[in-house]
Amino acid sequence: MTLKIAIVPVTPFEQNCSILICDQTQEAAVVDPGGDLEKIYAAIEQLGVKVEQVLITHGHVDHCSAAKELALTLGVPIVGPHHEDLFWIDLLAEQAKRFGFEHVGQSFIPERWLNDGDQVWIGQQCLDVVHCPGHTPGHVVFIDKVAKIAAVGDVLFSGSIGRTDFPRGNHQDLIDSIKQKLLPIGDDISFIPGHGPISTFGHEKRSNPYLVD
Repeated sequence: MTLKIAIVPVTPFEQNCSILICDQTQEAAVVDPGGDLEKIYAAIEQLGVKVEQVLITHGHVDHCSAAKELALTLGVPIVGPHHEDLFWIDLLAEQAKRFGFEHVGQSFIPERWLNDGDQVWIGQQCLDVVHCPGHTPGHVVFIDKVAKIAAVGDVLFSGSIGRTDFPRGNHQDLIDSIKQKLLPIGDDISFIPGHGPISTFGHEKRSNPYLVD
């Protein structure tokens, strides 16, 4: 029993929308559907999975612009992010128009806001929720400690970290989130970033120029 991953790059920002699948039940969650819904629907059909929920790491347009439309179409709940990102979600329509998104962002209230230490289940796979402020104040990360897989949004990238020059971003909070909350979980955790290639916590701890003291 493990967690399978399918990555669907979406939006002009090539954001990694991911589909996380419990291989035993074929139940799935779509993480960060920023847009290009036709690509996401095609991937769901090809995988033959049953999507049970939409998970959101944070409120930026390229991560959740299409969340409400997807959730309504599939008849599933939106879960996350942390309540501190509500102000970003309220700005989705404005953000989508500004960046020329095909799917104009619809603001939403998730069925469940997430807090540090919460858990989310996909089939029989448990995801631990880690609140990681810095890129945005309400950013959360989803970690399956058994499958050793994490969806980290824009907190951490291969060779880089998230931007903190947006409203209510904070560089020191971001570094603290990564060093104190994520890296100690284990060097062997592979993570899906919001953009770019998959890496591991161990590799970034050793080589990421923003994290090496």
